[in-house]
Amino acid sequence: MSKTESLVRVGIAYVVAFGAGALWFAYGPATPHLWLDGLIADLIATVVVFIASRIHKNSSFYDAYWSVLPPLLMLAWWIEAGRPTCGRVWLVAFVMVLWAVRLTGNWIYAWPGMHHEDWRYPMLKEKAGRAELVVDLMAIHVFPTLQVFLGMLPVYLVVTRTDRTLSWLDVVALVVGIGAVVLEFTADRQMYRFARVRQPGQAMDRGLWSWSRHPNYFGEFSFWLALGLFGVAAAPHDWWVLVGAVGMFVLFEGASIPMMEQRSLERRPSYADVIARVPRFVPRPPRKGS
Repeated sequence: MSKTESLVRVGIAYVVAFGAGALWFAYGPATPHLWLDGLIADLIATVVVFIASRIHKNSSFYDAYWSVLPPLLMLAWWIEAGRPTCGRVWLVAFVMVLWAVRLTGNWIYAWPGMHHEDWRYPMLKEKAGRAELVVDLMAIHVFPTLQVFLGMLPVYLVVTRTDRTLSWLDVVALVVGIGAVVLEFTADRQMYRFARVRQPGQAMDRGLWSWSRHPNYFGEFSFWLALGLFGVAAAPHDWWVLVGAVGMFVLFEGASIPMMEQRSLERRPSYADVIARVPRFVPRPPRKGS
């Protein structure tokens, strides 16, 4: 199957998924809380994508959901809340669309088609044995959906509490958000250029990757932190909305980074020297080589 046909199939699945979520949001029984309505619609769409991934035997059907869903969920809350629009809402929408376009575009560029599946998914499903279907549904589809939803709670506050004027914290959040997107974009471009010329077994340690072994993950965390800061600016006493950014940090440090580093060490022994010199997460000048 060609890449174009693969993308068309993913696109159709997403249209059906978001259509199902929107139908429930518009015509389903309303809960007492708008955020809960959004969560249920989100989970319905996730299940549709899961079904499509099972039909095509490829869980990477879900990969773009991470970046496509947030702007749509914000738009649904924005419409349903019916509150006067303030400057903060527009700032969050700008940062989120910028992030979503970059991340989704990067996925479209990098995904070769239906014959390719993220290497972590088969590994998780193989380890699960007879519980493979449950792991596929919960670990690969539902858990990331819940993680992203936690990260979206600050956005919910922004669109439902519009009475506070812009403050210095909004400026900080805007700078952090735009900076995160620029950092991720730059890190991806540098990695693609390196991949075209690297020698067998050579590990990436150039540009941003000489200051952090995972600048893309740091940029992603920074984006969710920016949303959290916007949420605090909208509701200064609700610092709990930073739980989404904290969850992203735990996900990257506790799961994503260890898995990536183990794989890199297995495929490129020279990566041990990178670990010895280059900081793990937060970018800073590298240590001198041994």
